[in-house]
Amino acid sequence: MPSDVYIIGVGSTRFSPSTPELSFKELMFEAAVKAYNDAGIDARRDLDAIVSASEDYWEGISIFDEYIPDQLGGVLKPVFTVSGDGLWGVIHAYMLIKTGAFNIVAVEAHSKASDIVDINSIWRMAFDPYVIRPLIDNPHVLAGLEMNIFMENLDVDRDAISLVVSKNRANALNNPIAPYGSDVDPDMVSESRVVSYPLRELDISSYSDGAVVAVLAGETAARDLGIDAPKVKGVGWVSGSSYIEEWDYASPEFVWRAAQMAYSQAGIDDPYDSIDVAFIDDRYSFRELQSIYALGLNDGYSLNELMYNGVIYPDGDLPVNPFGGYLGCGYPLLAGGLLKLYNAMMYLRSAGPDTVESALVMARMEYPSPSAAVVILGW
Repeated sequence: MPSDVYIIGVGSTRFSPSTPELSFKELMFEAAVKAYNDAGIDARRDLDAIVSASEDYWEGISIFDEYIPDQLGGVLKPVFTVSGDGLWGVIHAYMLIKTGAFNIVAVEAHSKASDIVDINSIWRMAFDPYVIRPLIDNPHVLAGLEMNIFMENLDVDRDAISLVVSKNRANALNNPIAPYGSDVDPDMVSESRVVSYPLRELDISSYSDGAVVAVLAGETAARDLGIDAPKVKGVGWVSGSSYIEEWDYASPEFVWRAAQMAYSQAGIDDPYDSIDVAFIDDRYSFRELQSIYALGLNDGYSLNELMYNGVIYPDGDLPVNPFGGYLGCGYPLLAGGLLKLYNAMMYLRSAGPDTVESALVMARMEYPSPSAAVVILGW
């Protein structure tokens, strides 16, 4: 099998609730220039391929992959489109390099959620048209049901979930690309407007616009560039049933299976002891704790204790979403996983290999695809 794969460069725009002054191409170009400069490469000369995570329905344009090459330096180069989250794009790039046919691959994902006139209508199109769609006009209804089952089955307090929002919004104050950083009192969360009981307005991550590009390289290419970069130690991805009636709402099996695949590749037997920091799904506040449980990162703690004892705060034993997660950065549709990867890279670099050896990045697709991807990064 070909050599190790490294993340040699990343670039991101600042995320924002709306970007009427910029087109999606301009967002992509800004992120790409930053990533290529970070990696020290000339895209026209050095890039072997590009992977773009995009979906025509979100873009409002058919055959969206034809709009990818120009602004990413990919003219006359292979462009691979992943109809899924950007973290799946990273895994695709990883596998391309592992074949030995590619040395340097760029991965791009972006969001222009603010351009979508009626985003809930698009979510509803993902529902079963005979049973679910006629009954539910707002996708947050399903999240409310999921939250209720999760809290009941795993005995999670409302106060603990409200603390997730407070923590992540405060963490975002230290992230220069995050638009939703603020001091939020947990009581404000618990008393905000009910959207779908027990889910409240402040439990839901707001949408955001932005773009992220990551550059992956094989060991030889990274060495030739003289770059000391974190490598991809393990990857995992799993899709489950599209029938929501079959989901395990308390602890999603597809998250657990994706994690087991990544842990196996990375040689991890005890996730809590091996992972130093985690960047995981918090599209809804309760999902952070739900994901921790499914990823096996709670190490015998109850989920309430993780919050009340400060275990997953930035100065705790296992920081989780220390740069704000979706609650602080916004939920940028298919760019979500790549945004988490960018934040993980910033964290690894700032801490250094002597302090933080490994990071877990996890993303989850929304309805109708109960799927998850996990990437383990480390020095």
